[in-house]
Order: sequence, then C-alpha cells, then structure tokens
Amino acid sequence: MIPPAGHYQPFVRAGDTVHVSGQVPRLPDGGYEPADVATETALALRNLTAVVRAAGGDLTDVVKVTAYLTDAADFAEFDRAYAAHFGEWKPARTTVVVGLRSVKVEVDAVLHLPLTIDGGA
Repeated sequence: MIPPAGHYQPFVRAGDTVHVSGQVPRLPDGGYEPADVATETALALRNLTAVVRAAGGDLTDVVKVTAYLTDAADFAEFDRAYAAHFGEWKPARTTVVVGLRSVKVEVDAVLHLPLTIDGGA
C-alpha cells in the first residue's frame, strides 16, 4: 500500500463500514506517469485493492465505489477497465466528471466489513 500524499488515512473503519480514501494511479514508488485512461484506471484500482486488503477485506466487501473522471469521453474506456478489475462483482457506483490536478481517474470506496465477536475485522 502506497502511503498517502496528504494529511489523511488510507482508510477509516466506522463499525461495520470501512471508508477508503481516493486512490489515484500512483506507481509503486509513489510516482505518476500520464497514461491512457484504461492504464490509469487499472493502476488506481490496483491501489484501491491494496488498501481494501490492508483494511482486512477483499473486492467482494466493496459495496460502493465513487469514480472521478476528468473527461466524460473517457467513460467507456474507464468502464471496460473497471469491469475487468471487478469481474463478476458489481458494487454500486457513481461516476462524476471533475477537474483533477494531473490524473485522469480517481476512485474511492465503501466496504461492508462486519466486526467479529472480539471487535476485530
């Protein structure tokens, strides 16, 4: 899991819910190389998956994704890369076109991850 670039946690648990902060297409070394939206989506979702796993979950625990794109024309390419990553699992999703600083895509998520009897994940 790549450490956050700002003053925030990668995820926060609130009872049975885990909120994952926005993940962008940062490379394992923390750098960024502009690429097509499919490549950036795959990287951002790889980073999201790493945070989901660090929280104690897996992709099937993701119940909601919010995706932020810089260009509505990229939606179809984004959607194909997104579908390839999630496979048969289809969490609820909202896609918003926004002005991001340098990346083409950012994703955040909400997980349902019930606490165990002892209070852990």
